[in-house]
Amino acid sequence: MSLVDGADADAADGESVSASAASAVPTSTAVLVVGPAGYRTEGTGGIGQYIAEQRRHLEDRVSLNVVDTAVRTPERPIEYLRTVVTVLLVWLGFLARRRPDIVHVHTSHSFSFFLSAPYVLVAGLLWRRPVILHVHGSAFDEFLEDASAVAARFQQAVFDACTAVVALSDHWREVLAARVPSERIVVIPNAVNPDEYDPDPGADPPHLVFVSNHIERKGIVEVTRAIDELRDAGVRFRATIAGSGPLSDHAEAVADAHDGVEYVGFVSEERKRDLLGEGSVYVLPTRAEGLPIAVLEAMAGANAIVSTDVGGIPSLVDEANGALVVPGDGRALTDALEEVLADPEATERMGRVSRRRIEESYAWPDVVEELLSLYARALDDDAATTLPEE
Repeated sequence: MSLVDGADADAADGESVSASAASAVPTSTAVLVVGPAGYRTEGTGGIGQYIAEQRRHLEDRVSLNVVDTAVRTPERPIEYLRTVVTVLLVWLGFLARRRPDIVHVHTSHSFSFFLSAPYVLVAGLLWRRPVILHVHGSAFDEFLEDASAVAARFQQAVFDACTAVVALSDHWREVLAARVPSERIVVIPNAVNPDEYDPDPGADPPHLVFVSNHIERKGIVEVTRAIDELRDAGVRFRATIAGSGPLSDHAEAVADAHDGVEYVGFVSEERKRDLLGEGSVYVLPTRAEGLPIAVLEAMAGANAIVSTDVGGIPSLVDEANGALVVPGDGRALTDALEEVLADPEATERMGRVSRRRIEESYAWPDVVEELLSLYARALDDDAATTLPEE
């Protein structure tokens, strides 16, 4: 039975089948997770956060270990040597490990893919172990489309060595289908822990929140311009901007110019959860995304979402819980925010829809069951291919 056949059977028979498959994975199953966990680099964004949660939620279900492939970005020539040494030491440590039952590799586009590829190839072709390749990244579509002939062949070799490839949404399934047979692609979304959020969707006045890196791709310039215009137009709301980056001067300027607009800089994970729980509307006019954990977190905090129609975001947001605009269209963003903020009752209803969607489809306990079901099918598939002929 192929992995997709198994997934279709699960869907047809309901949650009990998925739970049954998950329970079939022995707790002694050795799962080796490979990816940028960020233990040496103080975090690596969404993938590092995912690995941390994966480890926390699976630690009592399987025997899970992590190979941290994260490296600091070199800023001086001497640091390139340090990066090379770090990569080699991690690689040697991987080769010296006892071979696990399953290797689960997290990857993204560009350098991340080429850094993770040797782990896939060794585990799949040399060790003959089931390999799950978990694809993240906002520009993986461009990475595939723009690849040279040589790079495309290398990408294909990596995909061919995998037992299954995880896509974050149906959109990313379609992207990966250009290189990966459909029967090997499994959609498992990112997840959050809704119980960690204490939402207050009825804030008065509505509370607009932006929490992200202050870089062009995340839309900090469009956000601050929209806030500036809406405050000048007398729209009733307050705003909090969190995060940091090279474009933080835009956040500082709009906070200095208007009462009711606050720039709080970088915030801890705990403060971020509190802030999203206090929010009414979360805005993220990003230009490219996978399936952003930031949006999932904002939904867990019962926020209406105003974002862009890129990556997997349309699978999370529609008119029932927010609005989507074209990336880079500042006018459309301002208009969408004005419409949402102008009707606090509708905004509160949107926030409740967001929260309900997280509880029903994007909570970690459910995603853990999907991961375990995937592991069970991968182990079954591996056993079927290695059985001796009679």
